Amino acid sequence: MLEIKNLHARIAEDGTEIIRGLNLTVKAGEVAAVMGPNGSGKSTLSYILAGRQDYEVTEGDILYNGESILELDPAERASKGIFLAFQYPLEIPGVATMQFLKVAMNEQRKARGEAELTTPDFIRRVKEAAEKLKIDQAMLRRPLNVGFSGGEKKRAEILQMALLEPKLCILDETDSGLDIDALKIVADGVNALKSPDRATIVITHYQRLLDYIVPDTVHVLYKGQIIRSGDKALALELEENGYADIIGEAA
Repeated sequence: MLEIKNLHARIAEDGTEIIRGLNLTVKAGEVAAVMGPNGSGKSTLSYILAGRQDYEVTEGDILYNGESILELDPAERASKGIFLAFQYPLEIPGVATMQFLKVAMNEQRKARGEAELTTPDFIRRVKEAAEKLKIDQAMLRRPLNVGFSGGEKKRAEILQMALLEPKLCILDETDSGLDIDALKIVADGVNALKSPDRATIVITHYQRLLDYIVPDTVHVLYKGQIIRSGDKALALELEENGYADIIGEAA
């Protein structure tokens, strides 16, 4: 589903190179964890995949279902099924969560040539998904993410993911700021979306999230490159020994 080939990318404003020859393949149905110390380029990778314009790709390619997406803007990537759950979801005052969801879902449907949802069908879908994530209906009537707790913001992100049904889900440190109860709820929501035709990239510092969202593959990112790949056992090794040994071997 996703093939990143010798990717080099820098911050557009000042030219600082962050991604330095990154190679990564993620198959349909796979849950791939990307781990690494602070400053290794994990969040930058997620932004580049989503099409954020603050970054400039200088070399390499990103293939999604065999098609290069480098020339596509974020909306075009989203319509093709790429979804990014932010580490720090933005607050949007004045835009009700329900209105945001309805517009997003109907824009996705329009891009696929499908009819817009009727209001009763939209409300039914949102209600069913919200109940699974233990989201109070009153929360959905509030402006998007405004005044939400950290756990509420992350649940709102997973609700969007459940309703939009993307093919490639990128979770940028979804566990950041969550207590254990909120983490379990969010992880259950992510796991419910696992399917043979959907891939998930879980970006995290810590192994604890991977107790709940169990990865098929684990990749260590350091200084903009994947320096080690393995299975779930690699995450456990990192939890026990840290990154120093693996970084030392790659030096």
